[in-house]
Amino acid sequence: MEIRQDLSQKLLQTLVITPQLKLAIRLLQLSRLELAEEVQMQLEGNPALEEEASAEESIQYSDPATEKPLPNELTPHNHEGEVEAPEEGVRDFDTRSRDDIENWQNFVDDYNRFSTGPTLRVTNEDYPSVEATVGNRTTLVEHLTSQLSLSDLTPREQQVGLWLIGNLNDDGYLVDVTAQEAADASGESVPFVQNVLKQLQAFDPIGVFARDLQECLMLQAKFYHPEMTNLHLLIENHLHDLERRHFHVIARGLKADLDEVKELVETLQRLEPRPGRAFASDDVIYIQPDVFVIKVGDEYITTLNEDGLPKLRISQYYEQTLKELEGGETKDYIKDKIRSAMWLIRSIHQRQSTIRKVTESIVRFQRDFFDHGVSHLRPLVLRDVAEDVGMHESTISRVTTNKYVHTPRGIFELKYFFNSRISSVQGEDQSSEGVKSRLKALIEAEDPSKPMSDLELVNKLREENIVIARRTVAKYREALGILPSSRRRRLV
Repeated sequence: MEIRQDLSQKLLQTLVITPQLKLAIRLLQLSRLELAEEVQMQLEGNPALEEEASAEESIQYSDPATEKPLPNELTPHNHEGEVEAPEEGVRDFDTRSRDDIENWQNFVDDYNRFSTGPTLRVTNEDYPSVEATVGNRTTLVEHLTSQLSLSDLTPREQQVGLWLIGNLNDDGYLVDVTAQEAADASGESVPFVQNVLKQLQAFDPIGVFARDLQECLMLQAKFYHPEMTNLHLLIENHLHDLERRHFHVIARGLKADLDEVKELVETLQRLEPRPGRAFASDDVIYIQPDVFVIKVGDEYITTLNEDGLPKLRISQYYEQTLKELEGGETKDYIKDKIRSAMWLIRSIHQRQSTIRKVTESIVRFQRDFFDHGVSHLRPLVLRDVAEDVGMHESTISRVTTNKYVHTPRGIFELKYFFNSRISSVQGEDQSSEGVKSRLKALIEAEDPSKPMSDLELVNKLREENIVIARRTVAKYREALGILPSSRRRRLV
């Protein structure tokens, strides 16, 4: 068979995603904190990009002497709205026609005014309040080590104590560690280790160094309620019955009446099943909303949260240097950095504009929710908002993921407002979140001594013209963190 080379022509259609479009897409799906980190990284890596010193400082992107705009190849195209597939306007700067160029100065002015809009400016009173602050905490290990150093234990016993402290989990439990392992690690005998452990179990907080929940509760019961023998027996013999709400079985086992069992259960509930969590070192993460919805009169106004996001501008020094250079690698380098800075500013503006448009659309669709609460949350899918604002569903998905809105009814992720449809007898659709809200209200109002089963809840909802299956009720109940009826039963 003869092998040869030849030339041929073929027409192909391909989708080319430019670096600028990739940047716009990436910024769109970042959370607010991630965006702030990205901006800071760009400020550190691009000398042509600067942060404004103050809001009053004007930004000049034209030659101060001639008032002429920057070269055409450095001016971004005006492409408002969503991030979609590349169009004619999204192409290499050096090949762009004069008609494709927007006035860069006007764009920057618009960018600097964009955050609050023409009719509303957010004051400090409109921002969500911070209810708590995070400070340095003493850890559980430090707390126990301090007690160990002040105790009457011998140096040998303290060495064993340090080893045991180092093997506690965050809740204060000594799990997956046997007395033999502790003895082998410390070079002491098992009885010696067990004696040290018994002394450590008297440390604050009471309940630490327990091997399981039962031992943890028993340590606290004997320390705080040494005279309550039935409480000790309840913990020792009837925790499984208590989990299943078999109060009559507990009463027979303790030879007590139901009123006494109720008092014992209430006392048990005041004990701490996780004694170490008071020393948890996890940092508190506060949600910073991307956008605010504020009620003014009978209308809801949408405004962006620009707090903490620096205002960006192009370095005037590099602009002037670019004009003075005749050519060469230095000019190409500066041109590339200015171009990158302009695209970053434009992409941030586009991101904020898109978030605002989508939020305004959500407010229009969910007006009843903002007026009356979660029970009036209507069914909504991405397609509804996409058609309303003229964007693709994938863009709406990016905009609503990890973006939060502060409203008069609380802070919500934008995804929260999208709900599946639940049919009703009268033909009116209900949102899944609205059904969950009604389900929670029914359970909260039930007789605690005779909680409703999932089937009974189905029938109750049907009486309100909400038709869902029992397995759907079970799924929603679990999503709400509500136990089944057999474990919700309480003594009144």
